[in-house]
Amino acid sequence: MAKKVEELTAELAQPILDRNGFELIDCEYVKVGQEYTLTLYIDKPGGITLDDCELVSRELEVMLDEADPIENEYILSVSSPGLDRALKTEKDFKRNIGKKIYIKTYRAIGKKKEFVAVLSAYDDDTVTITLDKKETRLNRGEIAVIKQHIDF
Repeated sequence: MAKKVEELTAELAQPILDRNGFELIDCEYVKVGQEYTLTLYIDKPGGITLDDCELVSRELEVMLDEADPIENEYILSVSSPGLDRALKTEKDFKRNIGKKIYIKTYRAIGKKKEFVAVLSAYDDDTVTITLDKKETRLNRGEIAVIKQHIDF
């Protein structure tokens, strides 16, 4: 059911996002304790503001009320994905080519499970990283977490 709610919500939100130059990063419908939460993560060049989130939330709330696709009571949340988000979409990978990324693997590779490397290439099945001037190709199934590396 969650997948169906997420897909319908994304479909309803897309015209709002397109009109405002926003990108849908992710949509999650989850139950935490007794409450259900429907969260849209959106982005745009330069970042999302609180006003952007409020605009999408107000418009989407009306559309969801009209379509009434969700049986349970829920909380609608529209948010920036944050700097520390996982790379999920083709756009995420494309915008991070040549940049440092953080990868955590399920099993050790060369006695390590965590890497900070440069994203060199990707396809549907693999991610290629450059680490210590050496390219390494990882199967996506081996990767537990992949996200942009942030230097503090």
